Amino acid sequence: MAIKGILEPHPNFEDRFIPDYGVLEQTVTDLKRMGYRIVLTQGVYDLLHIGHRLYLEKAKSFGDILVVGVDSDELTRARKGPQRPVVPQNERLQMLVGLRAVDIMTLRTPEYELPHLIKIIQPDTLVMSETTADFTPEVVNSLGLRHYCGEVVTLPPQATISTTARIRNVAVGGAHQLAARIEQVIKEHLIGQ
Repeated sequence: MAIKGILEPHPNFEDRFIPDYGVLEQTVTDLKRMGYRIVLTQGVYDLLHIGHRLYLEKAKSFGDILVVGVDSDELTRARKGPQRPVVPQNERLQMLVGLRAVDIMTLRTPEYELPHLIKIIQPDTLVMSETTADFTPEVVNSLGLRHYCGEVVTLPPQATISTTARIRNVAVGGAHQLAARIEQVIKEHLIGQ
């Protein structure tokens, strides 16, 4: 793992995606030793939209290197239900690496407790979304996570509509189309006879 690849201005998936937590911990330690401020945020990043980009840019503004913990497909299903994620983890990772604000990505998987990544990274700043139930200020305090972070910042949603709401809108629209089609078929085949 070359730190140089992380610091280059052009996204390089192989250098920026670090699935091995041991390698990730060493990389972050080396970056800190070089004087970089580390920011950590975590989430699903399903159906990537403008709110995700703005959130990640705002998160990055609290330091030099932004580490993004991306929920694996398995963890997402466990937390959000069997229909999620809509976009598989490999595609979500490929989309995120193209965002300028993202320096390092890793996967969060169900075998680790939710605060595990925070304890490994020990970021200068932990950035959380107001919409997450995993790391409310109360949870952060009760788990003693402030001990592992220089500061904890909570950001409001950066978009007017969430991914979940977008999915709901698509589903409702599809249901309306299906209902209209069923009504049409009934009129044509049953009433028309």
